[in-house]
Amino acid sequence: MMVLLGVGNTLLSDDGVGCSIADSFSAEGWITYNGGTAPENFTAPIRRADPALLLIVDAAEMNLSPGSIRIIQDDQIDDTSIGTHMLPLSHLIRYLSPDIPEILFIGIQPETINPGVGLSPAVQAAAESLIIMLQKGEYADLDRL
Repeated sequence: MMVLLGVGNTLLSDDGVGCSIADSFSAEGWITYNGGTAPENFTAPIRRADPALLLIVDAAEMNLSPGSIRIIQDDQIDDTSIGTHMLPLSHLIRYLSPDIPEILFIGIQPETINPGVGLSPAVQAAAESLIIMLQKGEYADLDRL
């Protein structure tokens, strides 16, 4: 079993990309949660699922072209996180890591996080591309930041 946790604020344009992916993604062997701005509220269901992999997807400021997708290492999360959630994602990962063998954070470079609903075209295309990669099991092939 694998878990995808989408994170972000859907009222801040591209910051909602993780939520959008969580709402759209489905594949055999996966459970998805839209963690919104309070992903820590999903720690109990995630632990109960006892996943071999937890994939966290969120907008991340990586100084790349909008829509760029990268796996972000644990020690870089605080530097790249947009920070619109209650608890820093690095804390969430540290809290869950004793119980989950593999946790990956996937960041998508936003074009804008200004107030607004909906994703920019570049980030929407990236979201669709990532969903296909996940459905094919190709997440480990992503570039690392």
